[in-house]
Amino acid sequence: MDMRQLNYFIAVAEERHLGRAAERLHLSQPPLSRHIQALEAELGVQLFERTPKGMVLTQAGEVLLHDATNIRSLVKHAAQRAVRFGKGQVGLANVGVYGSSMFGPVPQVLARFRMTHPEVELALHPAQTPAQVLALRQGRVLLVFERLLPEETDIAVELVAREPLWLALNEDHPLAAYDRVDFLALRGQLLAVGSSPIATATAVDLCRRHGFEPRLTSPCTDIITATLQVAISSAMALVPESMTHVKFPGVVYRPLRVQGDAYMELHCFYLKNERSPLLSALLQTIREFRESAS
Repeated sequence: MDMRQLNYFIAVAEERHLGRAAERLHLSQPPLSRHIQALEAELGVQLFERTPKGMVLTQAGEVLLHDATNIRSLVKHAAQRAVRFGKGQVGLANVGVYGSSMFGPVPQVLARFRMTHPEVELALHPAQTPAQVLALRQGRVLLVFERLLPEETDIAVELVAREPLWLALNEDHPLAAYDRVDFLALRGQLLAVGSSPIATATAVDLCRRHGFEPRLTSPCTDIITATLQVAISSAMALVPESMTHVKFPGVVYRPLRVQGDAYMELHCFYLKNERSPLLSALLQTIREFRESAS
């Protein structure tokens, strides 16, 4: 018994007439009659009572009609799910995150993805870059949002967003009185930095662009910890705009007046040979987000 036989049986059972069922199926009546007879022979039970008015289901036929209808619905549903999965519209997407990006672009990107892919479940996995690279290779995460980028031959990296840099400083610091801080005012000030070489290089480059060498603290674990350091000291920190959503007691944020651009980049990375439709769908959303932001 296959799906074609079940479809023939369902049509006859619903129409209760071979002629009408044959017309519905675009068949002639004799082949359809033979298919029904063959099905009855295969099952070893009579499915229909033949009457002058048409075909009447037996009790065995009623049972088969109930199950056959359910089977056809399940097959149709399975086919639809396969198509949606192939297009990245259903499934579970495990996403790696770390640091300040969790407070800005990442929620915005994932919220946009959720709107267009409501049947995809998103699961977030916080960890630092080395652990995320291992998780990628083990298939525990599909894509990672990070500022510290791996230099691995099997990993692809894409830009997600460029965030303007802000200044985080203690609310008691004299510069906190200004609505916007001129970068030259940071000459001689102590800057707290995270462990990311990119963030440190950005701070050094900005200071040198404005004609002075920076005074840097020992590297903190990350940008969040560097901002927390601001709350308990006179140090300041250059932070991406997303950090302004994080409120620490005693810390305020001020935009900067700088020469040229001053921003921090957020990237995503993933395995180059990954062919998951969910990854393709996520990357499409990321690219649309990047284009709309620019």
